[in-house]
Amino acid sequence: MQDLKLLKTLYEQRLLGFRYFNDIKSTSFVKSDIKDMPSSLPELWNYMSDCSLCNLSKSRKTIVFGEGNENAKVMFIGEGPGELEDNSGRPFVGRSGELLDRIIQNVLQMQRKDVYIANIVKCRPPLNRNPSEEEALKCKPFLMKQIDIIKPKIIIALGSISYSYLTGDMDAKISKVRGEMINFGSSKLMPTFHPSYLLRNPSAKKEVMSDMLKVKAIL
Repeated sequence: MQDLKLLKTLYEQRLLGFRYFNDIKSTSFVKSDIKDMPSSLPELWNYMSDCSLCNLSKSRKTIVFGEGNENAKVMFIGEGPGELEDNSGRPFVGRSGELLDRIIQNVLQMQRKDVYIANIVKCRPPLNRNPSEEEALKCKPFLMKQIDIIKPKIIIALGSISYSYLTGDMDAKISKVRGEMINFGSSKLMPTFHPSYLLRNPSAKKEVMSDMLKVKAIL
């Protein structure tokens, strides 16, 4: 637990521009410092392909690494793979994926291959539950390295889980923060509703449309 608290603190400090100290020896950091990770997405995928840092590795079928353009201006980040993603190895497939594709095409006027799509955790939480803090923190260095490699202009956090684990604001309500563009390192971060929420609440599509128009305006 102490290691997790230290890891969380270091992530928050990194977002503020601080660097890790070289003398930190905790075993939790064996693969944590993104400076030591490969500098391309294929190499990073190979680097983490046998990851067993958290218990999700025991129940997953596949690691859902992410997919898209390595030089994407827009990066979408969800919370974690579901059953369809676990079976296919691809993020956002099925009805949620189809809806996300329509948003990308109809509002941003881009294709899925033009953006990059990933998740907070890369293995499916059992029964599609939310990822735990431990799981998210163990997986976050890989996601941060993806962001470091891609260098997107805008990161779109899909849902409160994604927004909270990216920013450290664990009390955030997506209905309150959505549509607000904030600085996130060298990128901008825009939180909005998750596609699965839109499937249950179609009336919220107008808010997501508004959010995506803000994104389009600064691309």
